[in-house]
Amino acid sequence: MLHAHARIAIPPETRFVLEAYRARRAFGDLRESGARRALARWIVDRPETRFADLGLSAEETIEEITAGPPTLGSALAIPLQGYAQRFGKSRWGDKRPAYVTNLPALARLFPDALFVHVIRDGRDCVASLKQMPWHRTGIYQAISAWAQAVDHGRWAARVLGPGAYHEIRYERLVTNVGPELAALCRFLHEEYDPAMTDPAALATLAVPDRKSWHARTRSAIGPDRIGRWRSILEPWEAGLCEAVLGGRLRSLGYPLTGAPPPPAVHRLRYERVAARHRLAPLRRLAIRGHDRLPLTTPLAYRPCD
Repeated sequence: MLHAHARIAIPPETRFVLEAYRARRAFGDLRESGARRALARWIVDRPETRFADLGLSAEETIEEITAGPPTLGSALAIPLQGYAQRFGKSRWGDKRPAYVTNLPALARLFPDALFVHVIRDGRDCVASLKQMPWHRTGIYQAISAWAQAVDHGRWAARVLGPGAYHEIRYERLVTNVGPELAALCRFLHEEYDPAMTDPAALATLAVPDRKSWHARTRSAIGPDRIGRWRSILEPWEAGLCEAVLGGRLRSLGYPLTGAPPPPAVHRLRYERVAARHRLAPLRRLAIRGHDRLPLTTPLAYRPCD
């Protein structure tokens, strides 16, 4: 929908922003052109980064990063800007579910970033993940991941405030498309573009064919995916979702059905997975401590001259 806007480009999911941030010390001082070239090669040459999905020239991108501003945020922005230029757009963004749990890092890279968080009924999210060919970590991980995403979103709403963080409910978006997108445009300081209500017109250009699970981007927007968990989740899975996500679901306005609680074995297995997620704040504190160690490479994005 955002990519259909006349001024905004959103690429397929990339895999280089967070990864480069975590590995940033390995690239050396980006004030040196050789370090920027090494980073550029790391972005364009590794299939894991999904650079190929951007449809850009690898060599041209390498030269632009090498000649660009000496900050990590600037280097990472150049491929995204290049993607926007492919479509004649002046603004760019990026999307990835993992971003919601890494907002402090993104804010360091892009201090002026605007964050958009789409929230969907957790039961439908779990049901959707259950059907994804690439999701192999199981139902317990899917449930815990939704809880974690919602918790991070609540944190972002408090800390970033309405000027930098905007929340969209999936269910309202697909049933009240125009007004929801108009509100999003106001947040982005853009004029509303009615073309956003027809993202299928650009899907063949913006969504790689190999991503069969994104087939819905090629059809009209509609509410038919709301509540599909009722036909996808097994009774114990639905019961587990409501047992462990009930408070969050209610706080977000999603009514519970009173599904029977799951057998204790499933609750115990879930708690083992969730415990690892509950330790994540301690890991993040350790990472932030590491982030504060001296680092010669500047991080914050600077526009190219």
